[in-house]
Amino acid sequence: MRRWGLRTGDTAVVVDDASGTSAARGWWLLRHAGFGDVRLLDGGLAAWRAAGLPLETGEVVPEPGDAEARFGAMPVIDLDEADALGSVAGGVLLDARAGERYRGEVEPIDPRAGHIPGAVSAPTAEHLDDDGRFLPAPGLRARFAALGVDGAEPVAAYCGSGVTAAHLVAALAIAGIDAALYPGSFSQWANRPERPVVTGAAPGGTRA
Repeated sequence: MRRWGLRTGDTAVVVDDASGTSAARGWWLLRHAGFGDVRLLDGGLAAWRAAGLPLETGEVVPEPGDAEARFGAMPVIDLDEADALGSVAGGVLLDARAGERYRGEVEPIDPRAGHIPGAVSAPTAEHLDDDGRFLPAPGLRARFAALGVDGAEPVAAYCGSGVTAAHLVAALAIAGIDAALYPGSFSQWANRPERPVVTGAAPGGTRA
C-alpha cells in the first residue's frame, strides 16, 4: 500500500478494464487490510472513456505513503466453514463462476469439474448491465432474493481462486447485504480429493 502511495485518510479508487471483475479483488484486499475508504470505479475504464475523460500513458511512481495494514476487517470463511455453509440449512454459499463451470460442463483450471455441494449458482457477470456497470441496488436485491439471500442468513461467496467472488461480495454490499469471502475457493476445494464435488444445475447436484 505504501508503494502505491496510499496514506492514512486517503480515498482509494480501484480500476480495471474488465467491468470491475478484477478490480473488486483489490477493493476487497484493501478493505480487508483495514484501509478506510476504498471504492470501485463502476464500469471501469470503459465508463471513464465513455465519459470523455482523459487518459495518460507511461509509468507512475508515487511518493511512498504511510498506510498500515491491519488485516481482518472483512469476513472470510475457510474450507470447513464453506462445507458447513453449503450443507446446513440457514446459510447460503454462492458460486460466482460462469454457469457452465458451476454445472461441471467445462473446467479450464482445476482438476475436477462441478461445484461445492449445496452451493447456489450466482454468476457475477449477471449482476452487471449491458455497459458493464452494477445493476441498481433494488435490482441486485431482487436477484439475490431469488437465490434465497435476503440478508437475514449467513452468506458467503466463492469462485475459482477468489477474484470474481470478491466482485460478488461487492454486488452484495451494494444490495445492503454483508457477505464473507471463501478465499481458497473452488481451486482449494477441488484439490482436496476427500471433498465431494457435484455437477448439474441444482445445488445438491450429482456426485462427480
